[in-house]
Amino acid sequence: MKIQALGILGLGSRSTLFYIKELNRLYHKKKAGYSTCPFILWNTNFHDLNILLPEPSDKIKVLLESYLAELLHLNADAVLVPNITLHETIDKLSMLPKIIHPVHLTISKLKEIGFNEVVLMGSLYTMESEYLKTAFHDANISVVLPATQDRLVMEETRKNIYWETESKQLMKDYAAIIKKYSVNHAVVLACTELSIACTTTNKNVFDMARIQIQTAVDNIT
Repeated sequence: MKIQALGILGLGSRSTLFYIKELNRLYHKKKAGYSTCPFILWNTNFHDLNILLPEPSDKIKVLLESYLAELLHLNADAVLVPNITLHETIDKLSMLPKIIHPVHLTISKLKEIGFNEVVLMGSLYTMESEYLKTAFHDANISVVLPATQDRLVMEETRKNIYWETESKQLMKDYAAIIKKYSVNHAVVLACTELSIACTTTNKNVFDMARIQIQTAVDNIT
């Protein structure tokens, strides 16, 4: 995949800024000098989407089709969507730019390394719904969920990161959960807010958002 014009669908401000910051950091690492990553941003009113989430629906589909059409009109030939949950609906769309898909990319990386079981970390909806479980199972990768109490801490982390109200103690609790599960398992982060909160460089942690971003930078021409 070669990207001549990278598009970003602007959603929640903190997640979108995280993507932009990481794109610039990695692009500078690649190109040096004063390099910043070239991209086209189409910013939405995230409220219109968020009130319809997390369940996929025809209303979300209509909104996403209109947003992605705008990026097509701006000649974006590949797009980053900084929200993992929305890819369940994106998979049902037909006419759109090339999506830099976090689920497909993560599965490919896990298969390449040889993992056949993962601990899935995301929002409560993501962990309890069938979308990601089915995708991993179809690739012959088993999915294990964290303990109930740990899931609740991750949900609390997700919410606080979104609203920028996280405490140091909550971040310590979240980091301890990742450390606990990544000792003997591959851990998959499937929530942008959890990616923002994650600072580990543990090779057993597979961060869907960062995998998306790295792929974009690697393929920009």
